[in-house]
Parts: sequence; structure tokens; C-alpha cells
Amino acid sequence: MSRRDDLVVLRPEGLYCPAGDFHIDPWRPVARAVITHGHGDHARGGMQEYHCSPSSEPILRWRLGDVRIHTHGWGVPFRMGAVEVSLHSAGHVLGSAQVRIDDGEQVWVASGDYKRQPDPTCDPFEVVPCDTFITEATFASPIYRWPDTPDVAADIVAWRRECGERGEAAILLCYALGKAQRVLAELLPLDDQPAWLHGAIDNGVQVYRQAGIPMLATQAVAEQGRQPDSAGRLVLAPPSAAGTPWVRRFGRHQLGFASGWMHLRGNRRRRNVDRGFVVSDHADWPALLQTIAQTGATRIIATHGNTDALIRYLRENGTAAEAFRTDYGSEE
Repeated sequence: MSRRDDLVVLRPEGLYCPAGDFHIDPWRPVARAVITHGHGDHARGGMQEYHCSPSSEPILRWRLGDVRIHTHGWGVPFRMGAVEVSLHSAGHVLGSAQVRIDDGEQVWVASGDYKRQPDPTCDPFEVVPCDTFITEATFASPIYRWPDTPDVAADIVAWRRECGERGEAAILLCYALGKAQRVLAELLPLDDQPAWLHGAIDNGVQVYRQAGIPMLATQAVAEQGRQPDSAGRLVLAPPSAAGTPWVRRFGRHQLGFASGWMHLRGNRRRRNVDRGFVVSDHADWPALLQTIAQTGATRIIATHGNTDALIRYLRENGTAAEAFRTDYGSEE
């Protein structure tokens, strides 16, 4: 339930800080938006001005064009209305931030999306002590526990080689911002064959390369001809490419999918893929609980995902918890 002194409330436009007169990741046009990261459900067009981390700026410009952006370094406070705001790494994708809000009496942190696993493509998650923590709940169920990503990357290399022995291409479906780049970075020390990229993936990879992120060498599929010899090649494509003529150009192939949802075999069947690789840019269940405990927050507000399960668990263990029904989706 909202209280009169709440630093963040839910408005039709999105999460709103009345004392600072700004929104966090709004889904409708507003005057001032603080953006946690560049995924389309969190960074939308139409805002008069955007505030984000320096590493998020090229991603926002790639996605939104020529918009008015103010950047703020990690932990550097800036004033908005009656509150002090600062951004802190969320470890989700390049430039992803948590938003800390301090009015001198209480501190709130809005996490955006975050993860605790190591990721060579972005800064690690920073625990930010607070009184109220707004947390995502994408994978808020005890069934979700992630394997080590380098081990998954080794499985992807082995799969590519197996496909090559059968004269097949290994087409890996993954999301164009964050997931594809993380996979390529994890593959860098494990493989020496360049990956082929769908155009939508290639655009995002180039943004990361310009930011200085080391990744496996890549080549655009568009440069390989209409019917390339793709046996044994790893091809990265967005999920929307599945079942299209673009995929059929490779002839014999296997489809893989890199996502946290691949943890469940039923999701692999529904996606109609040959292989599922569990790679997630969100916190799993143990990481969610660890993070909530480490913040020291006495009040938890869960957003987008399995909020009911998380709230029920927290309340049963003596923590005040509730949900904001947001308009965020999930790139996974």
C-alpha cells in the first residue's frame, strides 16, 4: 500500500518519484526519465529528457535516435527536486543501473533488471543498502538456479562441432542486446571460428565493440551469399528469425536457444528447438534472496515476473513485501 512519504509511487506513466518529479523507466512519454538500461521495455521513445549511465548512452542512441540524454557516473549523486539520486551498477547488460533515491530521511533503490553472475560484458552488480528495495522478479521461483556460464559456453562450442560433423549449421537464437554479446564474450577463450550474425544481432554487437568489449570474432550473414556453406558454423539470430526463410537459407541445421527459460524442458518443446542453453541476464532465485538480504531493506516491492511467489515467501519469513503491477515485459 502506498504511503504519503513514499519516494516512488505507481502512476499510469510508470514508476514516479514525487519528491524529485521524475519517472523511472516510464512506459508513456514524460518530461524526465531515469533509465535503468536499454532494453525496449525499459527505454522507450517520447521522453523530453533521459538520464542514464555513460555506458547506456550509445545503446539509447542506437535504439532511440537523437534524443536529449544526460549521463551520470556510477555513484555520483545528482539533484532532482528535493532528492539526491545516484546510479549504481545492476550487472544486467552494458550500462545497466540501479537508481538510488535519498531524501535525507529514507533511501529507496529501484533495481531495474539485474543479475549476480559474473559477466565479461558489463560491470558487476553493486549491493546498495536501502530502506525500501524495488526488485525485479522475472525468475522468482525456487526452480530457477543458473549453471556457470563458462560451462554453458563450452557446451555451445561442443554443439557447434557436433553439428559440423553432421554437415549442419548451429543456429543459436538469442536476444540482440545483452545475451548475444555475453555469449560471444564467453566464447572468446574457447573457440577460434568466427560466428555469423543476423543483421539485428550484428548491430548490437557493433555497439558493444565500440564500447571496447572483447568478444569472439564475427561476420555478418549478409556477407556470406544467398546459400552459404554453413556446416559447422555458429550462427546467432534473434528469436523472431525462427521458422523464417532467413533460417532455411542454411539448409541442414539445428536450432538452439540461449535463455533462462531453457531451464525448463517444456519451454524447449514449446519453442521447438533442438538444444536449450541456460544463459540468463536476470537473477535466479538464490540471487534474488541474497540481494534482498544484503540490501538490509525492511520493505520490498516486487515488479514484473513471478511477484506473487516472491511476496509470499518474503511475508512468510517476516519481511514486508508488496508488488507494483508494471508494464515491463522481459527480453527473455
